[in-house]
Amino acid sequence: MKLKKEFKSLEKSAVELTVTIEKAEVESAYKSTLANYVKHAQIPGFRKGHVPQNVLERKYGESIKADTIGTLIDQSFDEIFKEEVDNRPLPYSQPVMDKAPELDMTKDLTYTVHYDVFPKVSVKDFSGVNVKEPQVTISDADLADELKSMQERNAMVIEKKDATVAKDDIVTINYSELDDDGNVIAGTERSDFVFTVGSGENIYKIDDEIIGMKKDESKDITKKYKKDDPDEELAGKTKKIRVTIKAVKLRDLPALDDDFAQDCNEKYKTLDDMKADIKKNMELAASRRVKEMKNNSLLEQLVEKNKFDIPASMLQAELDGRWRMMAQQFQTTPEQLDKMIAASGQTKEAMLQQWTGDSEKMLKSRIIVDCLIRDRNISVTPEEIEAQYAKIAEEGGMTVEEVKKHYEDPRAKEYLIDDAKENKLYDEIYKEVKVSKGDKMSFKDLFANSGMAY
Repeated sequence: MKLKKEFKSLEKSAVELTVTIEKAEVESAYKSTLANYVKHAQIPGFRKGHVPQNVLERKYGESIKADTIGTLIDQSFDEIFKEEVDNRPLPYSQPVMDKAPELDMTKDLTYTVHYDVFPKVSVKDFSGVNVKEPQVTISDADLADELKSMQERNAMVIEKKDATVAKDDIVTINYSELDDDGNVIAGTERSDFVFTVGSGENIYKIDDEIIGMKKDESKDITKKYKKDDPDEELAGKTKKIRVTIKAVKLRDLPALDDDFAQDCNEKYKTLDDMKADIKKNMELAASRRVKEMKNNSLLEQLVEKNKFDIPASMLQAELDGRWRMMAQQFQTTPEQLDKMIAASGQTKEAMLQQWTGDSEKMLKSRIIVDCLIRDRNISVTPEEIEAQYAKIAEEGGMTVEEVKKHYEDPRAKEYLIDDAKENKLYDEIYKEVKVSKGDKMSFKDLFANSGMAY
């Protein structure tokens, strides 16, 4: 197809594309469209395929022109983006035409569309980048905490003999909120609520107030909450709560011995075997977390040094994806989630707005990584993937064959390859930037407030 194209860069990685299709192409496309109408049109008084062209043009003139324009635009798009890379529309950015072109067989056809493209980012300057690496040691106390957690996970929950509530007991309570006259406020009643005393995992945070109560005992509690309480529903308020203790239980922790180790996993023969394996896994988890923190610090600095805007359609696609993921977590549909959020007094729009900042940072980091991988021509060899299989097998206590079976799925294999490329990229960059020792941290602090579990 004979045409001219002109790309103009707009804000936020948008592009304006102006296309001019030569008159001869327009004439040819119109004749082809008209011939198709002649072939298929059915009009009373004429046999199919024998309706005169001038009759069709009088009856369907505007439709013939519209179909011709649509065909020319589709064909020109195919022609332009067959080899175009830099100015290719994002998958979720449909080109938009502000004004439809007019068809005139005596003139060239010109139309203009705009759409979003992948941001063009060139990261060259690494001066001033300083990545601090946390210094983590796994102490005997860290190991003891993990062993205690394993004990608790394997503990038997039994009835407490004296049935008196104490810290760390597991209690079942009924509760309700009272008004100033001591009457139950409708809708606040809750029966058989279970929580561990001292965990704070109850609405009114009444852990300390129920200590010393006994099974079947009831108590009216008046509690005043600080103005800066994290719960906005409680902050600065005074609540009256009626509580009845229905059950008091405790965890019967198993002894830390060889039998316990064998019960946890048959691969352990002794408690020392289990301790050694736990420490190895903790060291591996710490190494992964430190690596993640280093990479996040690096990317945050590169995003700050290399200013660019996220395309609107890219950000919207990311937010829509997060909304769908949240719906899956609640085991519902995105539409139903919208109604659930509205019923709670919030709006989808407000929640998406809250997510916008973090989503933009994440997208910018991802774009910088993609651009650096492309600019540096980073790739991985089959041998490097084999080494990756072996590493995963060793760290996960699996065979290489088991690992390979998992990555037989093409999408999983693609993820592994992308991860390997990123690791090579970070290895290169850390040779070019300053990496200094960061703060000393305990294993527990390393994972605190990270949203990650060891």
